[in-house]
Amino acid sequence: MLSDLEIAQRAKMLPISQIAEEAGILEDELEYYGKYKAKVSLALLDRLKDAPQGKYIDVTAITPTPLGEGKTVTTIGLSQGLKHIGKSVFTCMRQPSQGPVFGIKGGAAGGGYSQVLPMEDINLHLTGDIHAIGAAHNLCAAFLDNHLRRGNKLRIDHTTIQWRRCVDINDKWALNDIVVGLMEGSFTRRTGFDVTVASELMAILALSRDLQDMRKRIGRVIVANDVDGKPVTTEDLKVAGSMTVLMKDTVKPTLCQTIEGGPVFVHAGPFGNIAHGNSSIIADLMATRLAEYTVTESGFGADLGMEKFFNIKCRTSGLVPDVVVLVASIRALKAHSGRFKVAPGRPLDKRLNKEDLDALAAGCGNLEKQIENAKLFGIPAVVAVNRFTTDTDAEIEFVRKRAKAAGAEDAVTSEVWAKGGAGGADLARAVVAAAEKPSDFRFLYDAKLPIEEKIEIIAKKIYGAKGVDFAPLAKQKIKRFTDQGYGALPICMAKTHLSLSHDPALKGRPTGFVVPVRDVRVSAGAGFVYPLCGEMTTIAGLPSEPAGEVVDINEKGEVVGLF
Repeated sequence: MLSDLEIAQRAKMLPISQIAEEAGILEDELEYYGKYKAKVSLALLDRLKDAPQGKYIDVTAITPTPLGEGKTVTTIGLSQGLKHIGKSVFTCMRQPSQGPVFGIKGGAAGGGYSQVLPMEDINLHLTGDIHAIGAAHNLCAAFLDNHLRRGNKLRIDHTTIQWRRCVDINDKWALNDIVVGLMEGSFTRRTGFDVTVASELMAILALSRDLQDMRKRIGRVIVANDVDGKPVTTEDLKVAGSMTVLMKDTVKPTLCQTIEGGPVFVHAGPFGNIAHGNSSIIADLMATRLAEYTVTESGFGADLGMEKFFNIKCRTSGLVPDVVVLVASIRALKAHSGRFKVAPGRPLDKRLNKEDLDALAAGCGNLEKQIENAKLFGIPAVVAVNRFTTDTDAEIEFVRKRAKAAGAEDAVTSEVWAKGGAGGADLARAVVAAAEKPSDFRFLYDAKLPIEEKIEIIAKKIYGAKGVDFAPLAKQKIKRFTDQGYGALPICMAKTHLSLSHDPALKGRPTGFVVPVRDVRVSAGAGFVYPLCGEMTTIAGLPSEPAGEVVDINEKGEVVGLF
């Protein structure tokens, strides 16, 4: 078998103008970035504002192992499968960060014979959106530190500063915790860097409906509080307009293609734990008006990305989903038995590659809970078993029966990695059948409920928790945000993606646990409140210490007070 890179490099790409024409996009709605990719003007939305909407499908998964279980591959393969059986289809996916998954390899843009091309561009710079977001984010940081140095007219309380810097390379161990302002006359303080996809600006891009909406959201971003406890925003710093100028081209989705010539929008890339982990609303609004079926993907397992897809993204976009596709693998379900250790970069336990129905039975509770989670929103679920060469027919049949007994509309073997669209044809037919059934979509909670109550609903209903333990700081923040008018925002839970619970060591379908909420923060621009659950170290992209802690310089000019 060829490597993912070799398959991608040998594939025959079509000119992006041809992909656009076949998808119904006009020539004057394209802005070319070479021969094989182009941005699409938002004028398309105006032209198609009265067009009927196609079926809307979210691809999610069971709780993944650190190795990943093929959700992106299945997203692309399902789209190719729909095209294979004669349906018009559009794929919408996030652009991966260079940080956590740097390198040209499968996963970020699919793999095997279910990939998005050009592979190297999608895994790296694409059309420069992430770099523009990084520039806008760091411009704000520069404005903030210059404001402090030049008199602090806004009376910013430096202990409340929450705006760090960002870079789209995972340089966590060197840049996560740094000191700025060591130049004479500067305001010295402690801060750090996050990867760019963890920036609130990335979440704003994904949730904006147009350039004007993005400008308003950027202006609402909170960077700190003043000494009276009132929020200080980018608008107060007079930097919001300049940030929007740097990001003005990011609002246009980038058109690419699958390895089988299907149209793909690659747009935005917010993290799936501290943000909502979904591609852009704009891309989905375009795609659902251009094709019979739109296939998109939400980050991590259904307890994170899918829950946020429904409660945050669909609440903002107004789009109503028709089907959830839950990706599972035999390997991951065995791992959820808790009998095996799975870690990236380490040899796989050989027992995972041997038939073991007992381990499979012990881990299937995770799949059953995620099916239950989809049904909480009134959406039919189809299980896609991403088949590995070591899986046996008995194991596949065991999972199929358990999934259907748990309420899945169907459970189908997916072989899209090895066979492309042909390997996803059965899955495509199952999705088409499920999409024809009436949808009874509903949100999990009323956004007007108190913040604490919304958090408890998610923890109990989605995770299966016994309750929630709010730390004193979390309670203090909840009261402050409620008093400031942010109480009616939806919730974006920040927790580990490796367990239904807050603890990555709890595999399968844990019960009886209490979710600790140690802190609560607000992304006023993106439009959600995000509680921090469990240990901070399990949540990628978050600072390990308060960003505004003041650092002193002693008489020798040495930095003190770091620890």
